[in-house]
Amino acid sequence: MPAGSNLPLVRAAETRDIPRLVPMINAAFAVETFLEGTRTDETRLAAMMEKGAIFVAESLGGRLIASVYTELRGNRGYLGMLAVEPAQQGHGLARRLLAACEEHFRGLGCDAIEITVLNLRQELPAIYKRFGFVETGTEEFRSPQRLKEGLDCHCIVMTKRL
Repeated sequence: MPAGSNLPLVRAAETRDIPRLVPMINAAFAVETFLEGTRTDETRLAAMMEKGAIFVAESLGGRLIASVYTELRGNRGYLGMLAVEPAQQGHGLARRLLAACEEHFRGLGCDAIEITVLNLRQELPAIYKRFGFVETGTEEFRSPQRLKEGLDCHCIVMTKRL
């Protein structure tokens, strides 16, 4: 990070970050009241970090304020669980994290990035469209969290060419 910069540091998460990531991610996803339980826990995050990597935005004071899961899938990058601490939303952290992920995946030779969003989060496709993603399909909803009774949920697949 440049000297005198007020921008948060974006870096790969380490195992020691997991206990601090869990409450931040769960706070960011608290709006998903259609799912039972919390979005993640230490066991799930540790398993995700074995399969892929999590990038974090860290404040100048050392607080984790945003994160995103990344995974290499052939010649494409996958992003999941983009989370920004509620008090920090709307300040460009998601855009900053996504730019770091794009750079990461370009360095790995990827030609596109995919993300899936739940159709019940109707605001998300428009947000990701502003980041350059386009809707390219749907997938079945699969999650360790149960959907509250009476709801129908599927995933919208969105892709951004690199």
